[in-house]
Amino acid sequence: MPRERTVVPKPSFTSYYGKPVLNPPRWEPLNVAGYLFLGGLSGASSILAAGAELTGRPALARAGKIAALVGISGSAAALVKDLERPGRFYNMLRVVKPTSPMSIGSWILATYGPLAGVAGATAVTGWFPRLGRLATVGAALTGPAVASYTGVLIADTAVPAWHEAHRELPFTFVGSAAAAAGGLGMIAAPVEEAGPARRAAVLGAALETATSTLSERRMGMVGEAYRTGKAGRLLTAARVLTVGGALGAALLGGRSRLAAAASGLALLAGSACTRFGIFEAGLASARDPKYTVVPQRERLNSKPSADASPETE
Repeated sequence: MPRERTVVPKPSFTSYYGKPVLNPPRWEPLNVAGYLFLGGLSGASSILAAGAELTGRPALARAGKIAALVGISGSAAALVKDLERPGRFYNMLRVVKPTSPMSIGSWILATYGPLAGVAGATAVTGWFPRLGRLATVGAALTGPAVASYTGVLIADTAVPAWHEAHRELPFTFVGSAAAAAGGLGMIAAPVEEAGPARRAAVLGAALETATSTLSERRMGMVGEAYRTGKAGRLLTAARVLTVGGALGAALLGGRSRLAAAASGLALLAGSACTRFGIFEAGLASARDPKYTVVPQRERLNSKPSADASPETE
């Protein structure tokens, strides 16, 4: 007997009146993407500054401390501006919630900020050098958390392009931060002191490029948000600038101050484009319902049916 043909069309992704399934974040790109970039630059600069301090590279150490202070100040200002009222940041410090990246991140900033401030202030004034060295080491110990926690923070949302990248995003942010800090060190320090900055730049660029490429491939269809539109243009520019800057650092940065400065500028610009590109990819994925609906259905279809009985021999 021939099988009956279904007259019900195969379902496809849609939403009421074509509206987004999710409410896209209302964050201002300049505030939040700037917060992501400056925070990463600050955290990685503290690590580089401590290493330079302990190995007798005063110019590189001073540049790293000042960059850390300016970066965390700008990052905090951008965050408070987006929150609209400074009191909202204070309110987040009233509790400690280990399961909340926002809560833990607030405490990381509250711990790191004063340390970076003391280290930077003593580097500029020359006062209290022992206190400055202790603050430099303390900032370096908390710097990795500052450089990476924002990746965890935005991945812990329902925004498809961020959530689907939760495995790689913190590593991408760490690599981007190291590339930016290394680039700034190459600009500010003489060639003979900037060896650690060049190595940080090359390693950071490699980590950022590898993890971002892996993430886009693993995410399947959601990876389109990183390759199209404004996000695609920003992230393409980020790869060109980051890879070009890393090659310049590795091949020419140790020979010419001009080449080192040019490579450093490219790395800084590439890191900024990475943060702004990832931010824009998240907004684009939240606006288009297919990035929410299709991956959910694929996950449901991949699960074994609850009504299916196990096969027996």
